[in-house]
Amino acid sequence: MNYAIVQTGGKQYRMEPGRFYDLELLAAEPGDRLALAEVLLVKAGEAIAVGQPRVEGARVEGTVMRHLRAKKVVVYKMKPKKKTRKKNGHRQNLTRFLVETIHSPLGELSSQN
Repeated sequence: MNYAIVQTGGKQYRMEPGRFYDLELLAAEPGDRLALAEVLLVKAGEAIAVGQPRVEGARVEGTVMRHLRAKKVVVYKMKPKKKTRKKNGHRQNLTRFLVETIHSPLGELSSQN
């Protein structure tokens, strides 16, 4: 199993070639190719490269598929016995990112491997 752990948008994702992930909104248009350089760990077969804090020379390349919005999160605040109620909602903007290749010191990993 080949994968990389990447940090983007303040979160960490375990990414594999050939799969898509919903990330925090990225400043790119659908169809643009993008490279994520904040790679924290790469595993290729039995070999593992761990960064301190990042793996030097490693990057995850892929394509922005589209922008979307997550499911609504309802925030409901209530104070009992005070007749105070407040209902609010939030939908996070996301970017769907298709991982094509993982470049690392251990070699290039792609969906064809």
